[in-house]
Amino acid sequence: MPTIVHFEIPADDVERAKRFYTDLFGWKIEKWPGTEGDSSSNMEYLIISTTDDKGDKALVGGGLMKRQDPQQQITNFIDVKSIDEYSSKIEKLGGNVIVSKMAVPGMGYFAVCRDTEKNNFGIWESNESAK
Repeated sequence: MPTIVHFEIPADDVERAKRFYTDLFGWKIEKWPGTEGDSSSNMEYLIISTTDDKGDKALVGGGLMKRQDPQQQITNFIDVKSIDEYSSKIEKLGGNVIVSKMAVPGMGYFAVCRDTEKNNFGIWESNESAK
């Protein structure tokens, strides 16, 4: 069954948000190696590692990045078997795909969608062959 596997937090001031969530929840927040030294991507992306109350790594982690648009909110990503299949289902059910399928090389694909109530959410397809 599809479930939330990742979340993204946009921030106007990334360092301020990093301090806030680290101090509040004890989250480990580090630069994602995929964006270091990449001149084609002007967006720094930080990975959020979460733990449960016993200190074990939680199943869901996230990302922190510079806000891309003034209305951008936290986005939850839901794991699906096929971005193409679920994009079609979303459209048939009255939702919209607002960011088409994009690759995260070596990891998978994602798309950002909007439900019938104008809430954004992401879908994620794991695929190590993604380019």
